Amino acid sequence: MAVPPEAAGQAAEFRGGSADAPHKRQEKRDRVVIRFAGDSGDGMQLTGMQFTSESALAGNDIATLPDFPAEIRAPAGTLAGVSGFQLNFSSNEIFTAGDEPNVLVAMNPAALKANIDDVPPNGVIIVDREAFTDANLKRAGYDGNPLTDHSLDKFQLIQVDVTKMTASALHGSGLSNRDVFRTRNMFVLGMLSWLYHRPIESTLKYLDSRFKKRPEILEANIKTLKAGYNYGETAELFASSYEVPPAKITPGLYRNITGNSATALGFVAAAVKSGRPLFLGSYPITPASDVLHELSGYKNFPIYTFQAEDEIAGVSSAIGAAFGGAIGITTTSGPGMNLKAEAIGLAVKTELPIVITDIQRAGPSTGMPTKPEQADLMMAIYGRHGEAPLPVIAASTPADCFDCAYEAVRIAVKYMTPVILLTDGQLANGAEPWLVPDPDTLPDIKVELRTDPEGFMPYIRDEKTLSRPWAVPGTKGLEHRIGGLSGENLTGNVSYSPANNELMVRTRARKIAGIARDYAPTEIFGDTAGGDLVILGWGSTYGPIREGVKQLREKGKKVSHIHLRYLNPLPRDLEDKLRLFKKVMIAEMNMGQLLKLVRADYLIDAFGFNKIQGRPFKVSEIVNRANRALEG
Repeated sequence: MAVPPEAAGQAAEFRGGSADAPHKRQEKRDRVVIRFAGDSGDGMQLTGMQFTSESALAGNDIATLPDFPAEIRAPAGTLAGVSGFQLNFSSNEIFTAGDEPNVLVAMNPAALKANIDDVPPNGVIIVDREAFTDANLKRAGYDGNPLTDHSLDKFQLIQVDVTKMTASALHGSGLSNRDVFRTRNMFVLGMLSWLYHRPIESTLKYLDSRFKKRPEILEANIKTLKAGYNYGETAELFASSYEVPPAKITPGLYRNITGNSATALGFVAAAVKSGRPLFLGSYPITPASDVLHELSGYKNFPIYTFQAEDEIAGVSSAIGAAFGGAIGITTTSGPGMNLKAEAIGLAVKTELPIVITDIQRAGPSTGMPTKPEQADLMMAIYGRHGEAPLPVIAASTPADCFDCAYEAVRIAVKYMTPVILLTDGQLANGAEPWLVPDPDTLPDIKVELRTDPEGFMPYIRDEKTLSRPWAVPGTKGLEHRIGGLSGENLTGNVSYSPANNELMVRTRARKIAGIARDYAPTEIFGDTAGGDLVILGWGSTYGPIREGVKQLREKGKKVSHIHLRYLNPLPRDLEDKLRLFKKVMIAEMNMGQLLKLVRADYLIDAFGFNKIQGRPFKVSEIVNRANRALEG
């Protein structure tokens, strides 16, 4: 991505000099991992997202990992209220937000204490010195002051008077102390932008769009941003600035995108491509709510959104929309999946095209609602009463959420079936560069509504796909009835015949199993002819597994990676691919759910590597476990 010319000169404007003649020494870095941390009200998510946008404009490859507090209103200054945002930006291709931060920005003692264990020795810690008051130290559980007791001697500690200099920059502005305090994050953003040569034009445009109706707040944020930028240049604390050169990426139009935004855009694209309206019926739940918010903004497309009063109403409205000829969508997380289970069974029985998007979070029960997990796989495949199989697919990166949302709709309308799409909190809130696709290159989504009454029956089936016809109510001669009671083959009339019930159940199961014919051959990253170890994964484990396997292969280890998009039915060639390897390791953020499926279906002696901490795998964890397996 090329940097706009006006952005390239932005630094020069603030320094009063040439962008090519900096006042301090410059050093190059291949990659940097920064973690911003502070109270929920300190604006760390905004700071991180804006620094991410600046890094994208600088041409770096990026990956992010926001970390939201689980409590909505945790007491200020406590560990429970710490909000974090980690960004990995690099001149090379990257797959994760980084195992550990090279730089930790801690806005208060609680932020320092919550994150200090992740900072490696000699890592940089930047703190707002004035936040380390006796009261704040006590709230965070400190007995003494870590800034003065030498407990941080193994790190590069940089103490900055952020609060004081923010107040000085806005002296005479007429703003309240509270409003002045809330602009501290812009000082930090300006300082870090100078330190790493980030173009800040995107931040200026963002501030202008957000605060154009409040000019006094706009001016304050711009002043503070510039003050932080100039501080980096003039302060003796920073002897050098750092340059992370642009990454070599495929040319094209890119945008920075989160998984939830990509999911929403995938649904929009599918609606336009299929020529059918799309209806989303959902009840807000973390971390799925942003899909509802995003889709509600696309009223210029045939997109209709409905915020339901509960989870059951959300999925039921989507089923009703599908019966009426629209693509029905509902979004939720694990607790909502529990509540939707009976209605999903109705969608299976009536064979209507809806997509249930489960953006997984740590459980059980309310669990850790802002932390990711992969523990809903068995529920997605089996979590309904009766024999009610349906397709399950999983996205692997934030950008892949677009492709998977689009694919879920394609499968739903082609096979007349509900589809479950799995993402998780890490993908939903994480961001990466997305190569915007040419709409003409997207796979076709053909929708053939039944209009001919001749020979029509609601459960007559296509010979290849076993899908039933989609007959929109109101079409002359196609009056029909479908429902939850056991239905007679072809007519759909209520039938309690034992033989008929088995026929219908097995027919639906054969239809779902046949979807695997659509899959492309399973790809192996690494030794396609086999090797010592293959790591099998699904969902958001893609990044750490792929990076880990790359590192192992660079050291000459015969380790490969297979990552699954389609979890039900599994790919037809998966067993043969797995049997090429001496050992099979399955890495999941659960207690081994895919492991159970693989062992049961293929009788392969695979072993699991499992993590259930509400945190993604570290690359180092994958590497260490793989080395142990290779050593026997």
